[in-house]
Amino acid sequence: MITDLILGTAGHIDHGKTSLIKALTGVDTDRLPEEKRRGITIELGFAELCLGDYRLGIVDVPGHEKFVRQMLAGATGMDIAILVIAADDSVKTQTREHFEVLRMLDLPAGIIVLTKCDVADPDWIELVEQEARELVSDSFLKDAPIIRTSAATGEGIEELKTALLSAAEHVSLQRTKNIDSQPFRMAIDRAFTIAGHGTVVTGSVSSGKASLGDQLMVEPHSIEVRIRGLHNHDRIVDTVHRGQRAAINLAGIHHDQVMRGQELSSQGHLIPTRLVTARVEQLAAAHRPLKNRSRVRLHIGTAEVLATISILEGESITAGSQSFAQLFLSEPIVATWNQPFILRSESPVMTIAGGRILVPVATKIRRATSRTIDALKGLQVDEANERASSAIYFAASSFREASDLVRIAEIEDYDNVFQSLVETKQLVALHRTGHQKLYFHTTLLDEAGDRICAALTRLHDQEPLKSVFDRSSIASQFAYLGPNSVFDAILQRLAKNKLVRLTEKGVGLSDRGPKLSKGEQELLKNLIQRYREAAYQPPTVKECQQSATKNQQSVPELISLAATDGDLVEIGDKLYLHCEIEQQLREQLTEALGEGMTLSQIRELLGTTRKYAVPICEYLDRIGFTERNGDIRRLAQSKATV
Repeated sequence: MITDLILGTAGHIDHGKTSLIKALTGVDTDRLPEEKRRGITIELGFAELCLGDYRLGIVDVPGHEKFVRQMLAGATGMDIAILVIAADDSVKTQTREHFEVLRMLDLPAGIIVLTKCDVADPDWIELVEQEARELVSDSFLKDAPIIRTSAATGEGIEELKTALLSAAEHVSLQRTKNIDSQPFRMAIDRAFTIAGHGTVVTGSVSSGKASLGDQLMVEPHSIEVRIRGLHNHDRIVDTVHRGQRAAINLAGIHHDQVMRGQELSSQGHLIPTRLVTARVEQLAAAHRPLKNRSRVRLHIGTAEVLATISILEGESITAGSQSFAQLFLSEPIVATWNQPFILRSESPVMTIAGGRILVPVATKIRRATSRTIDALKGLQVDEANERASSAIYFAASSFREASDLVRIAEIEDYDNVFQSLVETKQLVALHRTGHQKLYFHTTLLDEAGDRICAALTRLHDQEPLKSVFDRSSIASQFAYLGPNSVFDAILQRLAKNKLVRLTEKGVGLSDRGPKLSKGEQELLKNLIQRYREAAYQPPTVKECQQSATKNQQSVPELISLAATDGDLVEIGDKLYLHCEIEQQLREQLTEALGEGMTLSQIRELLGTTRKYAVPICEYLDRIGFTERNGDIRRLAQSKATV
């Protein structure tokens, strides 16, 4: 069985990368007239090398400092890297920058190749080898073989092929994932149109497989497309998979709508975002600290986006150190957990840092608490359950289903891991409309509950005579939690734990209520008694206020408090009945309505005036106690008994 892998080159300009690939494969990857004229690689070049059971798709990248962004695009999806150093020139500026990029990408295997050995003195070559070893010490290339080659004479080419075969075997042994079962993903590095065929995109397939006729998405612009043609290194194929170079002919999109930096993916796999949370490491050779709120250039996949960095630990990241940070992006990207990226300074443009994505679709962290930092550390562990738990904690309401764990935590066995989190009560199911469920991390719900209680505490402090507050106005402060059902579910959890009280009037803290003076307590008692005695001709709030000899300004709140506590029932705008009178009203009408009564008949039955009979009857209609048909009101069908 053939295993496909991506092999990439890196190194300084004019160090012989393209000539080396031609010696290996017979393919000249300089395809543009400008490249031929100038003798340098400007755009990405591609070739293929077959070694036993392995097929290497080779990406040749430019070495000139002006084209580092093209180099970064070509580094996407590499499995093996060749660091090319000219034996007659040694380690140069772009050698170091390209090596730092490879180190940050943390590739599984690599080889150091000395080119042009036919024109260099043997003693000088020894010194170049020493410098190369010093450069790559303490990196994935520290034990890599150094192969001396010459494209002109063929020296070392067969030895290099043997080393590449060994590296391919090493990478293959490290693979534990079922590449065919993963969602398809390919970062686009070229897009063009062919007459009679339409839009064509190319790239290195980083996960999954795709076949003719498959429906995919172009992200981050969420354009649905269909595959109508596939090529792998000029061969027409029916399927492409992880580790292959692919040219894909797309239906459903104009070539003007697609460009380098976008990605092709399985539907629903990737979610566009303008904010990610990451672990950022600054280069050891950086000249100055990376400061909080700095503007940087983010290179991820084949995309380049301006970003502002918000450092979560301290105010800067010093050379050789790392920190958790958030990147606020100037335009949307798509990413997955643990995806590597590179940061370059805005001006002058140079590579300054790299890192890994931890939260691919993030929300703003206003203050990094110890709990937040611990959860971010949980995203870096190998243990699947802990990593998945932390990922769901940060995903919050954007977590939709178990399969999301592939994107946010790289969990293959996502169904079992998800079920384990539910069984251990790390996840709580919140019921939505119908049979839908929304799963939230328990810690997240507890944190949201703490913030709701804090908001209620502030309201109680501001209005000490109120026992509950308008539910909708409080809910608006927590819209970031997602659907209203989430807020309601958190309130129910708080009520179950006796932290809040829920009434038709609103919500308040269980241990907080009106702090009434003795005078206010006496006034409240008198107001309740007045409504009891008034029966079906209750006073208005204004009348109660005018008749009070003390604490007049407290009367509206005291009446509202009585209604909240159930002593009064609001039947209209600022019009109340005593609770016992309201119950008496229902009992009288249940017995008397029979075949129905007019408003006048109800007024006479209650011994009141039209001024009060109208709002009383409208209240009964509103709560579904009575039904009106013309001038006649009858007991509602659902109200057989009181």
